[in-house]
Amino acid sequence: MKVVIFGATGMVGEGVLRECLEDSRVESVLVVGRSRLRLTDPKIREILHTDFLDFKPIQSQLAGYDACFFCLGVSAAGKSEDDYHRLTYDVTLAAAEALVAVSPSLTFCYVSGEGTDSTEQGRAMWARVKGQTENALLQMPFKAAYMFRPGYIQPLHGIRTKTKWYGAIYAMMGPLYPVWKLLFPKYVTTTECVGRAMLNVAMRGAPKSVLENQDINSICRDGS
Repeated sequence: MKVVIFGATGMVGEGVLRECLEDSRVESVLVVGRSRLRLTDPKIREILHTDFLDFKPIQSQLAGYDACFFCLGVSAAGKSEDDYHRLTYDVTLAAAEALVAVSPSLTFCYVSGEGTDSTEQGRAMWARVKGQTENALLQMPFKAAYMFRPGYIQPLHGIRTKTKWYGAIYAMMGPLYPVWKLLFPKYVTTTECVGRAMLNVAMRGAPKSVLENQDINSICRDGS
């Protein structure tokens, strides 16, 4: 399987990339980003691209892939709805439209979030925008599209968030992860589990298009 990853320098994307490199089912990984990765591997090819609202200059290089793991995202904190819409909906759809034009048989996996509003009518701005993004992706003519809605994600294998205030939360919550996992198994997962679940879905599909946290954990445990 040949995969494309957007957002591989972020916490979730780095976890997904790690699982791709560890998995024998993955032949090669194309990473599209604004900055270079911190690691090298024979499986990896990188494309550095600056304008994430226009992927036409690199569109031909996106042909022939089997799956896309779209892990790029930003916090809504301090952002207007217009800014968050541009950085979430517009960027995601620009990438998806470039991909579907040259790799229509691809499976598109999008990292959304628990609480996303599919009705697009709720009070939470971020949830409306995420819902609009999910709905648009599900209408696109890919082989398949899956919306991943993880809850709390515990980073593993030395992976860290680049967002300072997230880092403070993880530093505080991390030691208690075994407790959260025991008490709230439906609402917590790990970077490793998200990555494994994405690979399993890309290979075998899933019974539904919107995967909540407990679905992600179940698919992760299904194995390779």
